Amino acid sequence: MPSIARNLRPALAGIAFGLFCGPALAVELVMVEQAGCHYCARWNAEIGPIYPKTEEGAYAPLRRVELGGDEMEKLSLTRRVSFTPTFVLVDGVGAELGRLEGYPGEDFFWGLLDRMLRDLTDYGVPS
Repeated sequence: MPSIARNLRPALAGIAFGLFCGPALAVELVMVEQAGCHYCARWNAEIGPIYPKTEEGAYAPLRRVELGGDEMEKLSLTRRVSFTPTFVLVDGVGAELGRLEGYPGEDFFWGLLDRMLRDLTDYGVPS
């Protein structure tokens, strides 16, 4: 019997890890913006007020960072952000999962965001 218990320990540890690591697996949407950005202002007017009230906003809360600001250094990006707005989907430790560059308008934004969330996370997967 002791060997069975010894063999179960790794499995039980994995189950416990899976149950208690939820926040570490969380994602957020980082909006890289800069002062004077016309498309940032347009996103702020069209999407900004409603984003936190949506399923997408609940799943991937928005964090804003200034292009070239100190907060950018805390992100682990796959490549440099060249223009604004750029929306970077990051995991719980700030590593880039994917990005949307620019703001093509409200109709395109929601579809592109939905596709990115579904392709790169467990968003929309029934629990």
